[in-house]
Amino acid sequence: MVSWLRESKRALWAATRLMIVFTVLLGVVYPLVVLGIGQAAFHSKANGSMVHDLNGRVIGSSLIGQSFSDAAGNPLPQYFQPRPSAVGYDARTSGGSNRGPDDPELVARITTLRTQIAEFNGVTLADVPPDAVTESGSGLDPDISLEYARIQINRVAKARGLSVDTVTSLVDQHTQRPDMGYAGTTRVNVLLLNLALDELK
Repeated sequence: MVSWLRESKRALWAATRLMIVFTVLLGVVYPLVVLGIGQAAFHSKANGSMVHDLNGRVIGSSLIGQSFSDAAGNPLPQYFQPRPSAVGYDARTSGGSNRGPDDPELVARITTLRTQIAEFNGVTLADVPPDAVTESGSGLDPDISLEYARIQINRVAKARGLSVDTVTSLVDQHTQRPDMGYAGTTRVNVLLLNLALDELK
C-alpha cells in the first residue's frame, strides 16, 4: 500500500512538471515567438493593415471597405464608390443578404442599382459590371473590379476638376493583379485609391 502511494505521488509529480513545462512553452513562449515573427516580418498585416492619412491619423484598414456617401446615404461623386454592402460596411459585423439569384426582391434591387449606377456614372446599362450591383459574402469587401473602377473615372475627374488621364493613372497605380499571377482577380482597393485622390496637390 505504501509502495503504491509512493509510485502514485511520483507519477503525479512527473505529470505536474510536464504540465508546467508545456504550459510555459505552448502558452507563453510559443505565442511570444509567433507575435515577434509577425511584428518583425509582417508588421502592417499583423496590426490590421491600418491606413493612415498625411497627418498620421488612422482612417481605416485596407482589408475592410468603407462607404463614401453623405449623411443621407447618397454617394459622393468625387470619390470612387465600393460595391453594395448588406451590412453597410459596419466592421463590427459581416454577412451577405443570403438571397438567392431567383429572389424577386434581389432581382428588383439589382435592376434598380444597375440603373442608378449607370446614370450616376454616365454610362450604359451594359457597361455596369456585376460587382457594382452585387454584395460580397462578408459585406466588407475593400476591392472593386477594374471594370467598375474604369466606369467611374470620368465622373470622379469631373467632380474634382482633374484630367481623365490623371485619374486613370491613379487607377492604374492602385490596380492589383491576381496573387501569384493566377489566384483571384484583378482588383482596385477603393480606400487606398480615394486616399491617393485626396492627397493630390
